[in-house]
Amino acid sequence: MRKFLFIAISAIVLGIAAYFAFIYYVPFSEGYRSGELIKFSRRGVIAKTWEGQISQGLSGTNVFSFSVEDSQTEIIEKMKEYQGQYIKVTYKERYATFFWLGDTKYFITEVETEKSPLFRNQ
Repeated sequence: MRKFLFIAISAIVLGIAAYFAFIYYVPFSEGYRSGELIKFSRRGVIAKTWEGQISQGLSGTNVFSFSVEDSQTEIIEKMKEYQGQYIKVTYKERYATFFWLGDTKYFITEVETEKSPLFRNQ
């Protein structure tokens, strides 16, 4: 009986660890988005996370919401600096997220400024 209980508990713990590892390390998709950075803030009650939004339309009709992990200090500082500017981000989409990582499934891995397509002739 003791051996069976040990095997059952070990299988449950390994299953939970495999689930968390899959969600964190296996991206659903990777891609690029660009637009005007309209919001970037640290929010949350229990766990504070960095959240932001990029406007991809003229009147904010298409908004891309994203999260930045706390360990990405360079990206966080760039986002603060680029507030209100046209930027291009590289992101990875996860199957799900955990409340201590962010509110969205989209996590920014790189950010850079870009010229706005609205003002290319100037």
